[in-house]
Amino acid sequence: MDSRTKGKTVMEVGSDGVAVITLINPPVNSLSFDVLYNLKSNYEEALSRNDVKAIVITGAKGKFSGGFDISGFGEIQKGTRKEPKVGYISIDILTDLLEAARKPSVAAIDGLALGGGLELSMACHARISTPGAQLGLPELQLGVIPGFGGTQRLPRLVGLTKALEMILTSKPVRAEEGHSLGLIDAVVPSAELLTTARRWALDIVERRKPWISSVLKTDKLPPLGEAREILKFARGQTRKQAPNMKHPLMCLDALETGIVSGPRAGLEKEAEVGSQVISLDTTKGLIHVFFSQRGTVKVPGVTDRGLIPRKIKKVAIIGGGLMGSGIATALILSNYPVILKEVNEKFLEAGIGRVKANLQSRVRKGSMSKEKFEKTMSLLKGSLDYESFRDVDMVIEAVIENISLKQQIFADLEKYCPQHCILASNTSTIDLNKIGERTKSQDRIVGAHFFSPAHVMPLLEIVRTNHTSAQVIVDLLDVGKKIKKTPVVVGNCTGFAVNRMFFPYTQAAMFLVERGADPYLIDSAVSKFGMPMGPFRLCDLVGFGVAIATATQFIENFPERTYKSMIIPLMQEDKRAGEATRKGFYLYDDKRKAKPDPELKKYIEKARSMSGANVDPKLVKLSEKEIIEMTFFPVVNEACRVFAEGIAVKAADLDIAAIFGMGFPPYRGGIMFWADSIGSKYIYSRLDEWSKTYGDFFKPCAFLAERGSKGAPLSAPVEQARSRL
Repeated sequence: MDSRTKGKTVMEVGSDGVAVITLINPPVNSLSFDVLYNLKSNYEEALSRNDVKAIVITGAKGKFSGGFDISGFGEIQKGTRKEPKVGYISIDILTDLLEAARKPSVAAIDGLALGGGLELSMACHARISTPGAQLGLPELQLGVIPGFGGTQRLPRLVGLTKALEMILTSKPVRAEEGHSLGLIDAVVPSAELLTTARRWALDIVERRKPWISSVLKTDKLPPLGEAREILKFARGQTRKQAPNMKHPLMCLDALETGIVSGPRAGLEKEAEVGSQVISLDTTKGLIHVFFSQRGTVKVPGVTDRGLIPRKIKKVAIIGGGLMGSGIATALILSNYPVILKEVNEKFLEAGIGRVKANLQSRVRKGSMSKEKFEKTMSLLKGSLDYESFRDVDMVIEAVIENISLKQQIFADLEKYCPQHCILASNTSTIDLNKIGERTKSQDRIVGAHFFSPAHVMPLLEIVRTNHTSAQVIVDLLDVGKKIKKTPVVVGNCTGFAVNRMFFPYTQAAMFLVERGADPYLIDSAVSKFGMPMGPFRLCDLVGFGVAIATATQFIENFPERTYKSMIIPLMQEDKRAGEATRKGFYLYDDKRKAKPDPELKKYIEKARSMSGANVDPKLVKLSEKEIIEMTFFPVVNEACRVFAEGIAVKAADLDIAAIFGMGFPPYRGGIMFWADSIGSKYIYSRLDEWSKTYGDFFKPCAFLAERGSKGAPLSAPVEQARSRL
């Protein structure tokens, strides 16, 4: 294969008169432009040959196709590739060539048929699949729409309601369900797939099997009036769940056009919409996230050295609290044997109980069988001492944020654990060099910072000190992959990447409130922006104890740029601790539903008098745009410091950390991508103006000042920085 091409197809014609066209583009046979043009060429040849009666399309190495090569969209967005509009390619190849051909085609699906892969198969006249194959249209989560005919063919094969569910949720179905829905014609063992598909294709030629063009089917479409009601409901739900995104609604427009005006009009509308969504800011953001997420495992100087991950056979966790039990859950769910250590029987029983409750929740939801529950729980063993640590390959410390306690634990671990054992800490703020200063094993000390709840949240911050070996990082990256986390490797500093970037987030909100802004309007604006919740609701959720402990670390380490508010300490004095006590910035009912608390004003007023702050008329009537800027520009400022200091090698890693660690909206592309969409010059000018009015909390860092003065992108590589990695 030419090094410049991205994939190909090959065609073999059998003595039975069936041409088998195989998609080849590792690892998932994605449909690049090269693959599509090869497919067209092979198909035209098959149609012109007298010795070909029918055609089977399949994929190489146990996979049909993972869909259109998303890098093609990136190239089109950047203008580095000039191609006809993707949707019109689809009409040309899939509709006018494959589906309208005078020779029948059958898709032989193994492993997966996702996105454009499923759409290609739906243009064939039948689909045969192996058991368990995944079938779906996940395009909306990438910011695009099913643009290879999926909006037209899927409703005609499975019905409108099921098609909407599959498209809007991006969730695949298994082949067995696909068969019951009418998406798949037969499910056969892998060894029989091609034989069955060839025979099926010849049966269509001989009229022993029906010759069906999916796009012309109407029997599963509801009457027009009912279809419009279903689509109206779908639009309403979409506006609620994705208020800042246009492409799902545009997708529904294409779908409706096909039902109202016929399939050809629908395909034309789909092609038109498909070319429009590529230029949306949200699509650019989601495609950036897609590539950035896959890039976090590439760490210069670490993953390019040919190191092979060592096998981690057993893991020990110290501390069975919320974090420790969550980490234990994540590990045993991925078949790692785990030892959970606690200081006494009562705490140990409680820790194991939390793990059990985490798994039982899955059983109740139907995502885990009782047999699987028992088998998974059997991987967890409790311990009150270090004797069982003598053969573990990794230890993760997950006790409270107390430096002396952690130092003692690591000194003990060095005595009991084997010399190859990785010594990891789940600390969220404390410097790892301090934690390991009583040991002689600093080359195997690493941060494994999970986010709560650890078995649910997708991010794993892998924190490396100047001493941590590359092998340990490679090992932990492998563990992260196996427990289905997105790992981001960062350098060692207070708060690491996520907490360090976002410490000004809550402080900025406190600053605004003490100067007259309404906390509930701040939370509302931030939620509308796309965060899971606002800063005050978040404080209630994590609890005031955690909020104060974290804030203390930043006040000690960055005193010149922290804003010290007394609002939370004053509420703590009155036995308010957040959601757990049903009183914090909000009041909570029995179902944990939050509502504003009129009493909050008295704490704000008292804190204001203690800090000497005055109500600022400008800040009392902030617009939603101004709230977002004053809350998030300080976060951008701190992210710039993290990047400039080399805590992160790539700005894209900070984007992923912000999305998966703090819930920053993915369709905004991450904190640095979002900042660049606004422009460094504007962000610098606003922060500079606020710092002159309100003080050093808003003062732009040198990196932001330099790039802002030139209007240069904040995410451009830092050439001169000495990376902490």
